[in-house]
Amino acid sequence: MDRIYANELCYEQVRTVTSTVKSDHCAVLAYSDDIPRTSLNKRRFKQSFRQRTPAQHDWYLQNASKHNIDFCTTDDVQTNFDQMYDYLYTMLNQYYPERETTVTTTDPYFVTPAVKVMLRRKNRLMRAGRVEEAAAIAKRVRSVINKRNSVHLRRYDTRRNVRETWSKVREVTRGRSNYRDIVSESTLTADALNRYYADISTDQDYIPAKRKLTAVGADDYFTEYDVFHMLDRQKPTATGMDGLPVWFLRVSAPIIAAPLAALFNHSILAGVVPRQWKSAIITPVPKIPVPTVASDYRPISVTSVLSRLVERRIVTRYIYPALNIPPPGLTFSNQYAFRPTGSTTAALVAIYHTVCTMLSSNQFVRVFVLDFSKAFDSIRHNQLFAKLSALSIPDEIYNWITHFFTERGHCTKFGSDLSVTPKSLPASFRGPDLARPHMSSPPVICNQVTTVM
Repeated sequence: MDRIYANELCYEQVRTVTSTVKSDHCAVLAYSDDIPRTSLNKRRFKQSFRQRTPAQHDWYLQNASKHNIDFCTTDDVQTNFDQMYDYLYTMLNQYYPERETTVTTTDPYFVTPAVKVMLRRKNRLMRAGRVEEAAAIAKRVRSVINKRNSVHLRRYDTRRNVRETWSKVREVTRGRSNYRDIVSESTLTADALNRYYADISTDQDYIPAKRKLTAVGADDYFTEYDVFHMLDRQKPTATGMDGLPVWFLRVSAPIIAAPLAALFNHSILAGVVPRQWKSAIITPVPKIPVPTVASDYRPISVTSVLSRLVERRIVTRYIYPALNIPPPGLTFSNQYAFRPTGSTTAALVAIYHTVCTMLSSNQFVRVFVLDFSKAFDSIRHNQLFAKLSALSIPDEIYNWITHFFTERGHCTKFGSDLSVTPKSLPASFRGPDLARPHMSSPPVICNQVTTVM
């Protein structure tokens, strides 16, 4: 099947395409002329990747372990971070150089550049008669694709959302992604989306937060073991604007854990966040099945991996414990979002318990549900930090967070298109964890100022 048999060579071009008729086979297009034809729905572009093997890891660790690494050589935090990034970039480019391969928009989502290189090598080995080596590569390709599909389907629950789960299963079996189709058919560009996100997250009347002058820095924020444990157990995640992938940091953990711990402590003690951590890549995700305008896309912000590690440490060690003992005027007893033990299930149980209790002494109960459109999409920083300053957290942690919020920027990646220049913003919110102090009092209606990412 999927072939054409002829008595003589009368066809100049033969292609297989997806059939418009429902079938398990492809359709075959045969042309008797030599007029070049291009697919209107297929685009080719170069994509960079870094190939990594156990031999490369061994070579890198053997040589890097001989280096005397010390990033805290000056009193300036930014200079020390620049030295750290220069060293890591040098190691990354030396032992894991970038390679380029050609990918197309019709490739299945699980065919990454690394998979495509392995498939091409397998085909070369098959043509050369080296069947056993080709079979070994085919086994590796199968393992990579299965792992990627498993991660792709892991977050979908067949009991709660059967339709969406089967939709993702069809994407896996057919090798087509709905998101790719949406991006290819959209008239929007990465620059247009980037300008839109910058406009809705910029406050022309921005009031900078005031730093505290009583920071003493008596706490040991990070130890070598803490950093090694975080890097070694970090799950695969997207790479931020700094270009350091999580797999490289995980491999480098035995070598850079100690100097990174000293660097992180220096940053928190000085209350300074490096500029490499203040840039993010935004990936627009459709809110509706057929998005047409920029507001139909939800911005998903990806920051530096190292920045996320430090943020998570600060939130779990300082913010969450402080929220358990709120100061007078702030209460979190009626909040179920953005907290470790809170969930929609807990909120429903609380509502159900309250209604049942009231029904024991009343004939009926009226329940009013208010849904504020985009209620927490934007927050004024001066109001947030006024409440954050009242929490029982060290002053140097407060200063670090205030500096984290200032002079941020982002660029937008839409499909294979990346906006030209990162857009500078007065500030950008790091996530839902710090929204809880803002929700501890009745909401105040104000202008949209800074996007929650």
